[in-house]
Amino acid sequence: MDSTQDAAVVKRLRRAVLLVAGLNFGYFFVEFGIALAIGSVSLLADSVDFLEDTSVNLLIAIALGLPLAKRALAGKAMGLIILLPAAAAAWKLVEKFGQPTPPDVLSLCLTAGGAVLVNLTCSIILARFRDHGGSMSTAAFLAARNDVIVNVAIIVMGFITLWTGSGWPDIVLGAIIILLAAWAAHEVWEVAEEEQLAAKALAGEEID
Repeated sequence: MDSTQDAAVVKRLRRAVLLVAGLNFGYFFVEFGIALAIGSVSLLADSVDFLEDTSVNLLIAIALGLPLAKRALAGKAMGLIILLPAAAAAWKLVEKFGQPTPPDVLSLCLTAGGAVLVNLTCSIILARFRDHGGSMSTAAFLAARNDVIVNVAIIVMGFITLWTGSGWPDIVLGAIIILLAAWAAHEVWEVAEEEQLAAKALAGEEID
């Protein structure tokens, strides 16, 4: 592949990840708002996943143009941003321990169904670049694909909630998703740390 073709692929990849970031950022507010309205821990925790995917895809777009040191700072900022809604979901989880009322199942399943459609769309967009954008674009594709599984799990949990009339299935699944979100934030931070060290090495700075 010549440099002209490389530049064209990079341009298309940047457009694709920015589109995916926009879709994830938009649906984050939808899911976050509905989760608060119906008191669903699992939906609230899943909204963090949309913010995580927003951050990852923005990081890819930034990585295509920014120097390594600035890319590392952006990555750290995004890792911290992911923790904000995760903390809100954790607070809601603690609240519901005392009164585990079930969320509205219809709203929960419809919102999770919308999340499936958004993540499937993102998977299709990113699938074209999984072999051209390096490890980060491959990771973004796999994350979107795996998110569909989580969304389906929320729908299944909704039917379990309808059957049992209990809020505990929502709490348990929410706790699992919160842990996954916290781990994702940690991974984004670790990648940023590695990039920061690489930037120092390239600049000839002493690494502690």
